[in-house]
Amino acid sequence: MEDCQATSHEVYVGIGSNVGRRIMYLGQAVAALQKLGDVKCSAVYETTPVDYVDQADFLNMVVCLKTTLSARQMLDVLHQIELSADRKRDIRFGPRTLDLDILLFDDAYICLSDLQIPHPRMWQRAFVLVPLADLVPERRGLGGKTIAVMSQCFDEKDEVRYVGRFW
Repeated sequence: MEDCQATSHEVYVGIGSNVGRRIMYLGQAVAALQKLGDVKCSAVYETTPVDYVDQADFLNMVVCLKTTLSARQMLDVLHQIELSADRKRDIRFGPRTLDLDILLFDDAYICLSDLQIPHPRMWQRAFVLVPLADLVPERRGLGGKTIAVMSQCFDEKDEVRYVGRFW
């Protein structure tokens, strides 16, 4: 008899908001992701914007989700969650009510026109590495360094301010 049980994946999702009630949007995202499977949450951090800097500071966090969805299905779900929060895509890297990015999907490397995993810019982003280090400090990243070591470079520059644990 064949095993019909779906494969469970470990997915790390970056969550950010810098428009309106930022903490409320983070909470909406966490609640929506909890409907998909078991979720572990990092603390919430406040960060200054990068790339397009003429905008308000962000609240950021990372969640680890156990799900049976594929990477493509996960991306579609994240886009739906963003739409439910009235996410607008007017300015690249511009202000947004909710931004959800797949950072890691198991140990997979995926390179498609609209989906790259690991997220291609995560290794240079304090707003990703610091909360990710809350969840998987010993996981290895670029050059074999741990997430904890990579995140310390940003912590020392005061680019990320701890806000608290909410979930």
